[in-house]
Amino acid sequence: MQYRELGRTGWKVSAVSFGAWAIGGAWGAVDDDESLAALRRAVEMGVNFIDTADVYGDGRSERLVAQVCREQRGRIYVATKAGRRLDPHVTAGYNRKNLTSFVERSLKNLATDAIDLLQLHCPTTEVYYMPEVFGILDDMVSAGKLRYYGVSVEKVEEALKAIEYPNVQSVQIIFNMFRHRPSELFFAQAQKRKVGILARVPLASGMLTGKLKPDSTFAPDDHRQFNRHGEQFDRGETFSGVDYGTGLKAVAELKAICPAGMSLVQFALRWILMFDAVTCAIPGAKRPSQAEDNFAAADLPALDAETMQKVRAIYDRYIRDQVHHCW
Repeated sequence: MQYRELGRTGWKVSAVSFGAWAIGGAWGAVDDDESLAALRRAVEMGVNFIDTADVYGDGRSERLVAQVCREQRGRIYVATKAGRRLDPHVTAGYNRKNLTSFVERSLKNLATDAIDLLQLHCPTTEVYYMPEVFGILDDMVSAGKLRYYGVSVEKVEEALKAIEYPNVQSVQIIFNMFRHRPSELFFAQAQKRKVGILARVPLASGMLTGKLKPDSTFAPDDHRQFNRHGEQFDRGETFSGVDYGTGLKAVAELKAICPAGMSLVQFALRWILMFDAVTCAIPGAKRPSQAEDNFAAADLPALDAETMQKVRAIYDRYIRDQVHHCW
């Protein structure tokens, strides 16, 4: 496993880390024993950073992560998120009372006295223009409830605004073979300010595993079934906002250029790690076999320039017009 510095925290975290959305819910059936086995296998392979959220299974994911962390002797950094428990999810909800309530609940779920990294969970764009919200987070750090904080964003605009706040340590943003825009401007600005970048949805909701087919079906409680057009949350969260059929065409071409000795999953993750600004990619894993495929990617050789150019050409041909201007 390779390790990279996370912002100005002084932490060195695994370049491919564990995204714990799927083990909480909204990805179809999930078995807690298998989820725990996947987490344990990830740690065995050198993963020392886990990203979760209070809404993943209504705390289920946080509690599973806490169980695995209790078993480990080595340091595991845990990031969680707050904000999406708001119903309705509106700007005014990002106030001291609500954020304090969310943090206290996560502290209990994670069985800890201080959250390593709390991230605002894709708040409305207006929140990024409210210094008082970030002041509340500063107060929580001073009170010892948080060690550090960051944000999880939908748009590059939000990422650029967030890093103007001096104590934002990290930005979590969708970045993958189907979502190139963050690398054009935001990455350089984040590096300049020494802000960590967590590349989320790195496999485009499973599209970049190469295992999906035109007739693939998804359970009613899987966001790939119920959020194709943004019915429940931002449509960019599901297949990175790419039309399903178009995504399959692009994947077919990516398979054709996948380097020998790599799975498509590993190719997609290694592509992300070619960008030095990225601290880590955070794919999910519901089973140990998925964990093994994911985390082996960190030790694979760098991709050559020709392969990187071919990936860009596929993006330009199939994906750019659908997503580049949206996020």
